[in-house]
Amino acid sequence: MTLQIYNFMTRRKEEFRPVHEGFVGIYVCGPTVYGHSHIGHAKVYVSFDIMARYFRYLGYQVRYVQNITDVGHLTDDADEGEDKILRRARQERVEPMEVVQTYMRSFFEDMDALNVVRPDISPRATCHIPEQIELVEALLETGHAYEADGSVYFDVASWPEYGKLSGRKIEEQEEGARITINPDKKNPADFAVWKAAEKGHILRWPSPWGPGYPGWHLECSVMATKYLGQPFDIHGGGLENVFPHNESEIAQIEAATDERFCNYWVLNNMVTVDGVKMGKSLGNFVTIKEALSRHDPMTIRFFVLSSHYRSPTDFSEEALDAAGRGLERLYGSVQLLRERLRDADGEEVDPAWAQKFEEYRQEFVKVMDDDFGTPQAIALLFDLGREVNTLLNSGQPVSRATLEAIDGLYRELGGTVLGIIPDELVQQADSELVGGLVRMLIELRQQAREARDWEESDRIRDQLAQMGVMLEDGPQGTRWRLSH
Repeated sequence: MTLQIYNFMTRRKEEFRPVHEGFVGIYVCGPTVYGHSHIGHAKVYVSFDIMARYFRYLGYQVRYVQNITDVGHLTDDADEGEDKILRRARQERVEPMEVVQTYMRSFFEDMDALNVVRPDISPRATCHIPEQIELVEALLETGHAYEADGSVYFDVASWPEYGKLSGRKIEEQEEGARITINPDKKNPADFAVWKAAEKGHILRWPSPWGPGYPGWHLECSVMATKYLGQPFDIHGGGLENVFPHNESEIAQIEAATDERFCNYWVLNNMVTVDGVKMGKSLGNFVTIKEALSRHDPMTIRFFVLSSHYRSPTDFSEEALDAAGRGLERLYGSVQLLRERLRDADGEEVDPAWAQKFEEYRQEFVKVMDDDFGTPQAIALLFDLGREVNTLLNSGQPVSRATLEAIDGLYRELGGTVLGIIPDELVQQADSELVGGLVRMLIELRQQAREARDWEESDRIRDQLAQMGVMLEDGPQGTRWRLSH
């Protein structure tokens, strides 16, 4: 089976065929940096981090571009309202670029905590104004845009394919029902590619039509094609931005160039709270920083990956707690393995396990090839954990080479691809200090048992249990593991 990706443009899974052999170009709409990121953002960027990781795992060279919107995103997500960054700057009584720097740093701090690999390129809209002006000029030259009082609008009537991604047709839209009527527009569905700057508007640049700033939709078209060419492979983002943002991206760039924008539209579903989309406008959001104050970062990542990227994810503290317990079970298997590895020897891998390794890899690739099936991939890690626990608790000697190979499989599938078993966790499990202290307490307990001091023996066992360390007495002596 080859990699199958659900293409939102065609509404079906399609075999992935890159534009350039061995290379994948991915563009994902990045954040508008006017506030701290919330759990909905975590789902978007963890989901596409997995895709980039998996492509690299398959041997592709990946160029992952994720922009930073630092101008032009208005409060109604279309052509009216106030620039979100300017509004926040006024509220905080700072310069707009101070807002941008503050929340851009905050965004990357959150992504680093969630083990999201940084994009290869993080272009900012304000750094690409000349290219955006060039695209506006091309649209005017081809007759797909018109100027009105210093602003330039895309003429949707000139582009019959407008609506092909979202399924919306211009004639089906009731005038004024969803789009504020603007007398400068020929059609209420027309959208701004360049906005005239009102008096006192701080973020402005000179243009052939007077001082102004780019439209939000225009920015992504320019930055995506500048760094990935046209067409490129994958455009990603949140499902909620299909209209008007993604739809308008397609229209303006394809109208100006007469070339397809990209080959695959890969869109993740939203995070909900009690069935309602999580978002800043509704006030029902939980920031990533708030969640990190109560939960381990890998718990949040695990929570996101436990549902498919195209499925809605309902957020609650109870769901995060459950995710934490699940991750703890997975880590318990890894830590037990690492503890046994310290004292193991033997240079031969058990032939039965050598076969299992290959089977697990093949099944992992199979589920990930089916539109990045992370829930099934995580289930495979739990299947592996059960087999590992059975092996280690069987009382039979296990060679060091076999244990190292199992650990390598955890690192490969759970670490490199899924990113939920980071290196630092494995290093923590490897800590001589932690393992040494536990073994010392086990020896003290054994001495108490030999002296028939059952009260002291039970006290040590119970205190270790309270700290999450479970003791297992058997013919080979006492072993320990972290509780599930």
